[in-house]
Amino acid sequence: MKIVYSPDHAKHHPKTYIKAGSFHEPQEVPGRAEALSKGLNEAGHEFIDAKDYGPAPRAAIHTPGYLHFLETIADRWRAAGMDNEEVLPNIHPGRHMPSYPTGIIGEVGYYTTDLSAPIGPETWEGAVASSNVALTATDIVLDDMSDNAVAYGLCRPPGHHAYQDQAGGFCFLNNIAIAAQHALSKVKRVAILDVDVHHGNGTQGIFYNRKDVFTVSLHCDPIDYYPFFAGHAHERGEGDGDGFNLNVPIPPNTGDDVYLEYLETAKTALRAFAPDVLFVALGLDAFEGDPLDGLSITTEGFGRMAASISELNVPTVLIQEGGYNRDHLGANIVSFLKGFEG
Repeated sequence: MKIVYSPDHAKHHPKTYIKAGSFHEPQEVPGRAEALSKGLNEAGHEFIDAKDYGPAPRAAIHTPGYLHFLETIADRWRAAGMDNEEVLPNIHPGRHMPSYPTGIIGEVGYYTTDLSAPIGPETWEGAVASSNVALTATDIVLDDMSDNAVAYGLCRPPGHHAYQDQAGGFCFLNNIAIAAQHALSKVKRVAILDVDVHHGNGTQGIFYNRKDVFTVSLHCDPIDYYPFFAGHAHERGEGDGDGFNLNVPIPPNTGDDVYLEYLETAKTALRAFAPDVLFVALGLDAFEGDPLDGLSITTEGFGRMAASISELNVPTVLIQEGGYNRDHLGANIVSFLKGFEG
């Protein structure tokens, strides 16, 4: 399988991670991509460099104000004399705070959803590189378009928690949304299947009022799990998008066999939509040994999951999202790709 990769992912190297009110060792670090690429190299996969697609694909998804924020905030933060090297919010606009702020502190809160997406001096460059990986993988599939066309984008940082105008959950640019929108320049119907342990709330939000992109997410039940406020079964889309969003919350600690039963529900809906291209938001954090501790998929289970998805027989772009057990990432991605190709 063709693997798209950019070493510029390492320019984003967070030093801060705040979870449940306390500081933790950052999970979304360059070592993630290094572990994935090492496993793929050893398995003999072909690596392709990402191309530079310029600003237009990003601007087709994200708002101008948000893109300006991401590109410039690190420099402006330092110029303002802030003590912390990384940009972090200390306030967010609540449900009753509708005004746009003019000060830098308010701006950071306005454009972020949580404390999980610190912005460093070169985070923008790393995020742009990640979106270009997704776009390059997409064009590999669009140039083929046979039923078994497939490519894998080793994207880092991930993207599915990023909204049109907000970063959060380790995500800055929504790679899979950017890639899906790019695909719509050549095809009419696109589906996104998110198998990350966390609901793809940013992706859902971006396409929630649209019917040309069918968004499906299988994830640990968010009733007491990130992102908490989205990913519930009653969220079906709005306006033109009513019925074009499907959430399949799964009980915590669910293992391989039961997970595959939930996946059949998603596949039935995907077949009914009949997409021209399928995008898979591939989170390996559903792994039984992942530190974010949601589901209990085994290494073998990722291969079974992939084999099941491949039965849809649709041109497919695989976009890397989460996965934080670096000791097992290489084996898990190799298992998935082997299952898909098999």
